Amino acid sequence: MPAMYKVRPLHGAGVLAEHLPTCMYPLPNLHRAPGSAAPPQEEVDPSLQALESRQEEILKRLYELKSAVDGLSKMIQTPDADFDVTNVIQTDEFSPLTKNGADLDLMLGKDYGALKDVVINANPSLPPLSLLVIHSLLCERYKILSAVHTHSSVKSVPEKLLKCFGEQTKKQPRHEYQLGFTLIWKDVPKPQMKFSIQTMCPIEGEGNIARFLFSLFGQKYSAVTSTLIDSWVDTAMLQLKEGSSKERGAVLRSMDTALGRSPWLAGSELSLADVAAWCALQQTGAARGAPANVHRWMKSCENLAPFSSVMKLLK
Repeated sequence: MPAMYKVRPLHGAGVLAEHLPTCMYPLPNLHRAPGSAAPPQEEVDPSLQALESRQEEILKRLYELKSAVDGLSKMIQTPDADFDVTNVIQTDEFSPLTKNGADLDLMLGKDYGALKDVVINANPSLPPLSLLVIHSLLCERYKILSAVHTHSSVKSVPEKLLKCFGEQTKKQPRHEYQLGFTLIWKDVPKPQMKFSIQTMCPIEGEGNIARFLFSLFGQKYSAVTSTLIDSWVDTAMLQLKEGSSKERGAVLRSMDTALGRSPWLAGSELSLADVAAWCALQQTGAARGAPANVHRWMKSCENLAPFSSVMKLLK
């Protein structure tokens, strides 16, 4: 394709060479034409090369030493995975469940002019015993307005389940209670709970509801104890209640070992772990033939009024 127009070169051949300044010393050309010989390599001082090699070797050994020290520090500061956390000395400041309760407004939020209501749907074919035990424990600490209803999806409910909360001897105005606790016998696959009907998603599962209700006692645990309690609750709900006979036997042996070190599953005071495990054993009948420590622990639970009142529902 022919060029559209031509431009006259601004510098003719040899112009740059003719006008080079002579006041400065010349430098070698850094840009050589293709094919020209490469500049000679400068010889490296052998002593300098040996010093650089030695420095790299020292830095490598220092890095390996640092990695080894970091690994040792983690082994010292981090508990071994096989370490039994139940051997840790319990340093939690437990407060007996019969003492005055915590501030419900602080834990659940203040709601002016309305009573806080916990509404639970449960199937009467499998009553959530742990929730009934916790309800009795809460009644020892707070003024609770309890009620039991039957949903239309259920044809009939045994009389003892309709009176599982007992009879409230004193009828007081609604605003004088601290908490409302309503149990609805309904045909549901698993227990469901709502605390704030307008804003709260339902909590499903007996173990999850039990965790919510037990938190109303305001007890504070260490991270180790909280994890231990959660582990026992999951074990009770998944292995004792729904597991095979082999799984139940393994859990009973673990409980026997733990109860040989402390009177309760998570230490020196009753916790949600004991409530969940005791109720699971009662519902499945796995308590028969339990080891000695488990048998003693069950008697300790049954000596408490909330547990003994629930036992009447099983007869």
